Amino acid sequence: MSSDSSPTIRTVVRDPADFSQARSILIAPAVRADFLAKLPSRGADLLFIDCEDAVPAAAKNEARSLAAEATTTLGEQGCAVVVRVNATESEWFGGDVAGLSSAVAGVVIPKIETLEQIDAATSALDRAGLTAIGIVAGLETALGVYEARHLLQHDRIVAAYFGAEDLIADLGGVRTESNDEVASARALTALAARIANKPLWDQVVTDFRNNERFSREATEARNMGYVGKLCIHPAQVTLARDAFTPSKDEVDQARRLLAAYEEASAGGLAAIDFEGRMVDEPLAIQARRLLDRVRE
Repeated sequence: MSSDSSPTIRTVVRDPADFSQARSILIAPAVRADFLAKLPSRGADLLFIDCEDAVPAAAKNEARSLAAEATTTLGEQGCAVVVRVNATESEWFGGDVAGLSSAVAGVVIPKIETLEQIDAATSALDRAGLTAIGIVAGLETALGVYEARHLLQHDRIVAAYFGAEDLIADLGGVRTESNDEVASARALTALAARIANKPLWDQVVTDFRNNERFSREATEARNMGYVGKLCIHPAQVTLARDAFTPSKDEVDQARRLLAAYEEASAGGLAAIDFEGRMVDEPLAIQARRLLDRVRE
């Protein structure tokens, strides 16, 4: 992460229902106190403190303490924070959950594959007194993606993310910039999230200096129904926000389309020629959803 400071521009996620408004989700390692202190100035919609992949085994206990302290401090500053704990089967999971701050907006469980894992996480959260805290599911293994439709139906799941890097590691494949190797899994996960009506965040771009790739992936993800994208560098925050925010031209066109379509519908027509395109109910639904998102 860079050391520059920028004006704070963020959407504060205050409850699980607002996770659908998180366009930029900025990840920071729990063991980097210097990174955590700068998070409020980064402009992300949601802050994501990582105690899992970004923390070596020898530093897990330290990460747990730093995450709890940072979550409380950031919450007092009006920031929304989720914390990624270690996997349910790991030796650190129980302590991670027990050590969570009550200020956390959600707990991220990585590599979820079974309903039993979600039940175990639910029980651990309840024992810790965090009965109102929802789970963000990490869908990043072959089984997790394959079972996503069922996993995301669980009542405790409030959001999910698709993890391409871990998926390819699990598959034994090769990660490429084209994303061809994860195209079907990325689409399947989006379908599962839509069926469950849960917000879904897109994969990280580890090549954090490649802004063109990040913007391209973010646009692809929005077109597929994802609501936001995981960011591993502050420079990616603005790119994510821009990609997942409808442009003025899109909004204006949606309003014109609906006005024309509703006028035609009132006259008994189910399809119209709108600015050179055939428009019927499916396109009207898309326009309504775009305008609903802008209003939200």
